[in-house]
Amino acid sequence: MRIVAGPTDHVVVVGAGLSGLAAALHLCGRGRSVTVLERAAVPGGRVGRRDVRGHRLDTGPAVLTMPDVVEETLDAVGAALDDRLTLTRLDPICRAYLPDGSALDVRAGRDAVTEALRAFAGPREAARYARLRDRLARLCQAPYTRLSGAPALLPGGFGRRFLRAEPSPALSALAAMDAAGGAWFPHGGMRALPDALAGAAAGAGVDLRHGTTVSALERHGRRVIAAHTTGGERIPCDAIVLTCAPATARRLLGHAPSHPYRAAPSAVVVHLSATGDGPAHHNLLFGDPASDAPLLVTRPTATDPALAPGGRQILSVSVPLPRPGDGAKRAAPAYAEETVALVAARCGLSGTVETLAAFTSDGAEISGPALARTADNVVFAGHGAIPGLDVPTALLSGRPVADRVTGTPVPRPRPYAGITR
Repeated sequence: MRIVAGPTDHVVVVGAGLSGLAAALHLCGRGRSVTVLERAAVPGGRVGRRDVRGHRLDTGPAVLTMPDVVEETLDAVGAALDDRLTLTRLDPICRAYLPDGSALDVRAGRDAVTEALRAFAGPREAARYARLRDRLARLCQAPYTRLSGAPALLPGGFGRRFLRAEPSPALSALAAMDAAGGAWFPHGGMRALPDALAGAAAGAGVDLRHGTTVSALERHGRRVIAAHTTGGERIPCDAIVLTCAPATARRLLGHAPSHPYRAAPSAVVVHLSATGDGPAHHNLLFGDPASDAPLLVTRPTATDPALAPGGRQILSVSVPLPRPGDGAKRAAPAYAEETVALVAARCGLSGTVETLAAFTSDGAEISGPALARTADNVVFAGHGAIPGLDVPTALLSGRPVADRVTGTPVPRPRPYAGITR
């Protein structure tokens, strides 16, 4: 493992997303002085938030898995999960709506899902699922154990070898959810997670500066010695952690990428407000033919009614698009209009439905290196590095960052429980 050479007493972290906050907590817990610079007014990064007419919307991730990773991250500075965050376990994890009008509830735990599939599709499919789930558990466990993150990417065809019904990559995602031991939702919405991490960091002495944009990095030879902000401030540092987008990191470092970057496909995300009852917290609406990408419909008010005013329901719908960029943005209005009618019909919404917001969400750029090759004291984390693409791996990236900066890896005492439950 390459480590940062020289002094690392004061570390500047650029970005207060999950990876940046996790890195700050682990570094602070290992005795470093840490300053976090975040351009937004609130922490969270891609765990975004937006308030529309009293509706508290999550504009990023909508589910929390592997809460023991959150617990470990907070424990880096001696903070307790129960003191910072209230989690509700979702049951079912997800409800799958099939084109013929039937539905399947996916619950946590190997036995629960196997029995549900046995009743729904027969013993042969249940046995195939059990084999798939066991392989997923082994597939995920090894990388988490070795790397403290970076679960293996699952090819879309993986699930097709085990399940004949609905041969969609989404089934692999459902099985992975189960393999991860269930799903949770924080009281107050997903924004409560970065708020909890930021609160623990501030309580431990981390200097969190919101509304602060880094404009340039000052270098001396192969070391970055200070970060400059758009407000004219110069912040000296012994090491720096970059959790910003790869394009921003390249600009700050002043060089072209040495590795290829690949942008993931976009999605149109439509947030709806509805009256009356609604579906489960997480729902997959499968189309016909089965190869069509399913719609992910999330109703956070099923778990936390206080997120919407006057007893209304929030429905957040994610519609995958084949490519990122301007083409996806131009298609968003049409997708939003079609989505409202489709979700209302498939989910049985009988009350009024109105659109609160609709926008495109571009996927993360994916790259490989965790330690800059042109600077001796710059470490990458977050969605521009591996691990760091979803909530658990973004949090997990804080540990290897601290390992590289301090040069003293701290081994985990046990495997992550969520993978083997």
